[in-house]
Amino acid sequence: MRNFKFKRSLTLIAVTSLLSITLVSIPTVAQAAPVCDGKSPVQTCGGATSDGAPYAMMVPANFNGTVYLYSHGYRPNVPVPAGIPGYGGYTVTNTPQPGPNATVIGALLAKGYGVVGSGFARQGWNADSAIKTNVELVGLFKKQFTKTTKVVAWGESLGGFITQALAEKHSDLFSAAAPLCMASDVTPLMTMAGDALWGIKTFFDPTIKGGNYSAGAAGYAEAMGDLVKVFTVIGALQAAFAANASAPAWPATSKVPDAIKGIPSRSALVMIALMSGIPLQSAHFDSTSAPSVLPVASQTSFILAINPAFAALENVANAAALAVLATHDLELQAGGAVFDNTATDYAARIAEEQFIWASALSGNSGIGGLLSVLAASPRAKASPAAVAKLNTLASHSGKVDIPTILFTGTADPVTTAGNQQSVADKYATYWADKWVAARKAGDRKRPANNQLVLWNLPPEKYTKYTAAGAPDTSVAAATGTNHCNFTTKQYVAIAELLAYAADNGKNLSGGPLLTKIRKAGNMTYDRGYSAPRLKYYGG
Repeated sequence: MRNFKFKRSLTLIAVTSLLSITLVSIPTVAQAAPVCDGKSPVQTCGGATSDGAPYAMMVPANFNGTVYLYSHGYRPNVPVPAGIPGYGGYTVTNTPQPGPNATVIGALLAKGYGVVGSGFARQGWNADSAIKTNVELVGLFKKQFTKTTKVVAWGESLGGFITQALAEKHSDLFSAAAPLCMASDVTPLMTMAGDALWGIKTFFDPTIKGGNYSAGAAGYAEAMGDLVKVFTVIGALQAAFAANASAPAWPATSKVPDAIKGIPSRSALVMIALMSGIPLQSAHFDSTSAPSVLPVASQTSFILAINPAFAALENVANAAALAVLATHDLELQAGGAVFDNTATDYAARIAEEQFIWASALSGNSGIGGLLSVLAASPRAKASPAAVAKLNTLASHSGKVDIPTILFTGTADPVTTAGNQQSVADKYATYWADKWVAARKAGDRKRPANNQLVLWNLPPEKYTKYTAAGAPDTSVAAATGTNHCNFTTKQYVAIAELLAYAADNGKNLSGGPLLTKIRKAGNMTYDRGYSAPRLKYYGG
């Protein structure tokens, strides 16, 4: 098969998208009582809640009584050195963020809505403390702006997790909520990330520690060292793919067992994606396209064997980087190792999907060889005490009695679509139980369905190629891919749907809903669609 060279190296995007970069600079004051600038047409207030978390409030002169409480996504709780390849450095920040970005905030303020958001007292996995911070912040906002009548909650990634938890636990404070590209409960999420990191360690660099980090400065150094090793592996694979996409070489750090000698490294990447549940559609690779310059027979081979591997290469690094940063963070909180795959049956994990992706996995011999390596490799064992502590952290029940709107990309490589699906499934069970209870009580009226589930699906074909047939990764990421990759129109549409739900006590439905999401672009409402479950749940 013809070899292809990249127009440029693959772009690793989701590592930085984890950081939920603050796009609006807002003054804050570290005290509980808000300090406001008194300006018009928009007044800005800053302060800190009792836990020291800085917050920002922005309220227009024509405030209509509804405020949007925004929860930002995961920000690492430790600095990341600038020299780490593929990353560029990160400084811990608790700057408050009252909305997704400046444009969306401006659109809300222009319509008379207020916005408010915290930077939270600690970074990392902070859901429990963030929930308390937000509850206090709602009270502070209402006290400062006494004309407030409705509060709606929304947030992205870990902020989506926080938003869902607020809707479940504090429905008396909110009129509606929108968890966007949400993280699921921490154990299922970290199972995905941990499997990806363990897969990279197993196939590409056994010196990656991958968890069970030491205490203090030594553990921090180990985690940063793992980030370097992960990106070094990815860089080596990028170079190998550019040199020979059909049979890319293994990185020099790989200890390739006899069982997979002769199998290209691309098949190991696809195996890692499948066993962890990472999508095989990425920012630039749709798994269904091939360069038109190839003969038809070669195009088919490219689609079946190579395009999915390119997608895995873009996506797997994202989950592995999440695993390093979040595992180090959660181990500090729990007091020991939290990822455990001693009982994981990876053959069962891919039992159905292996037939779909057989060509990308190098056929039956490739599948058997790769699975044998996984079965024979040393497993990661968690500390029972640490897992027990981890299980005390906030989780989702799915029991929501205010209107909620869920929205995510089906090819999000960080909080995969299964994260949203898990909450949708929990709510479906809750609603069904309510319906059974109502019938037993003699009430024949169905309970209101308070959950609206929306999806951002990638196009069927979107991979671009140069005139020479090389993949072109210079174009923007496709809709439905990357982490929380939403347009301004989509954010505003969600905000308008929240406003309707808050005003009417129910979600928009029928023709008006379909018109709204059609105008926003790339928003799909399909009650028959179900995203693949997180591998933690068995599929």
